[in-house]
This record gives sequence, structure tokens and C-alpha cells, in this order.
Amino acid sequence: MAMPIGLLMTEHRLIERMIALMRMEGEKYRDNKKLNPLFVDAAVDFIRTYADRLHHGKEENILFRELKKKNLSDDHQKTMEELIEEHIWGRKTVKKLVEANEKYKRGDLKSAEAVMEGVIELVDFYPRHIEKEDKHFFLPCMEYFGDQEQQDMLEEEQEFDRSFIHRMYEERVERMEQ
Repeated sequence: MAMPIGLLMTEHRLIERMIALMRMEGEKYRDNKKLNPLFVDAAVDFIRTYADRLHHGKEENILFRELKKKNLSDDHQKTMEELIEEHIWGRKTVKKLVEANEKYKRGDLKSAEAVMEGVIELVDFYPRHIEKEDKHFFLPCMEYFGDQEQQDMLEEEQEFDRSFIHRMYEERVERMEQ
């Protein structure tokens, strides 16, 4: 039987690919001090739509919602609260990145450093966040659920996905990788 965390972990792999592209963009900037604001727009769109609304949406609105109904261990409760706080931090960081990128596009060249600071913060954040979920939280938390509960969550995740366009973002990342 497929577990509801399987879909979330698969999504992590695409997020990691985008983070790798963001890391490369940060290195290009470090080497030649040229900022590509269109890349930043595309990365922000991916993070906001795919990583946050789609992926974190399933985590918060399905998995975490169901976990809150369970008698979690202190460690699992603490980790879930940390993950929620990390999602909030990510949203705030993306918002600052967008603001700095808009200033840059309006001609404030000094804001390029703030743009790259936001990119680097996200590049540093996501691998640690994903590792915490994949290696320390998701699998142990499945023990709180019976087979039918897991199946119900998986079906709810699949329904959640029908309202998003996965393929569009996968193609966008593939184009950017080339």
C-alpha cells in the first residue's frame, strides 16, 4: 500500500532540483555580480506555488491536520511545530526576496545583494527542512495511522493535486535546467 508521505517525498525531489538551480544562480552572481531578475521571478513562482501552496498545503492541510488529532510523542509534536514555523519563515523570506527583486527591476541596483541574500537563505533552508521531514518525521509519524487512515489521506492528497498543475512546474524546471 502506498503511504501518503510517498507523494510528499517525491515532491521534495523536484524542490531539490529547483534549489540546485537557485544555488547555481547564486554562484553565478557571486562570480560576476550579474543578477538575473527573471530567474528570480521564476524561482519565486515555483517556491510559492509548488513548494508552498501545493506541497506545504498538503502537509499542513492534510498530514498535520490529521496528526493534530493524535496523541503525538513530545518529540513528534515539537518537530511538527518546528516544521510549521519553518513554513512560515519560508513565506516571509520569499516575500522579502520578491520585494528586493522588484526594487532591482525598478533600477535600484543596490538591492541585488538583498535579492541574492534571499536566494541563499532559501538554498540553505530547504535541504535541512527536507531532511528533517524525510529522515526524521514522515516515516515515524505513519505509525500513528492505520491502513485505512493512510489510504484516506493519500486519496485526499490526490484530490488536492487535481487542483494544481504538476506537469507545468516540472516542465518549467526542466527548461531551466537546460
